[in-house]
Amino acid sequence: MTMASALLRAPRTLASHDLTARQAIVLAIVALTFVISLDLLDHRLGLPFSLGFVLIVATLPLAVRPDALFAAGVAPPVIFAAAMVLVSAFFGSALVLDGTPEDVGILGRALSGTIAFGVPLLIGHALALLIIVARIVNSPAPAR
Repeated sequence: MTMASALLRAPRTLASHDLTARQAIVLAIVALTFVISLDLLDHRLGLPFSLGFVLIVATLPLAVRPDALFAAGVAPPVIFAAAMVLVSAFFGSALVLDGTPEDVGILGRALSGTIAFGVPLLIGHALALLIIVARIVNSPAPAR
């Protein structure tokens, strides 16, 4: 099986198993919540969060129907920002860069988390967009 054939739209018999945009985003949020909760066992976000985020947002455009590709392309930065704000609100010590003042607020911690985990955000979003482009380019032409 080649990569191109794996990225093609699902056959009609499997198309009913593709997710809607809402279903895919809800599953991505649940999966990321699980990854974050496991990674926060040591009270710091680290490599498991980075890998989990990249895998989740790269899987998102593969799981959705063709009419939900826009949502799969927009979702990664929104999910990331929401995760950073929520983690900074409830587990503020997990998102502190060296040199950050102790009295920084929720948005300051979320910004420091975005700085610390900016590379996984860029990699995950770039992969999601590349997969979307590959699905669009490899989709069969509409029947006339």
